[in-house]
Amino acid sequence: MNTQDNPVAGPQGFPVPEQQGFTTEDILWAVGIWSVILCLSPMIVFYMLMVA
Repeated sequence: MNTQDNPVAGPQGFPVPEQQGFTTEDILWAVGIWSVILCLSPMIVFYMLMVA
């Protein structure tokens, strides 16, 4: 297979899909991470106040 016809070719000549913005999976992952951080932060602050 000739990869010179396709300038954006992967390591084996397969075309690489172009990424245009965030996918739904990216947004759900970010919301999940932030929800965990925001839910655990009061417990961490309470723990730090009790231990310190």
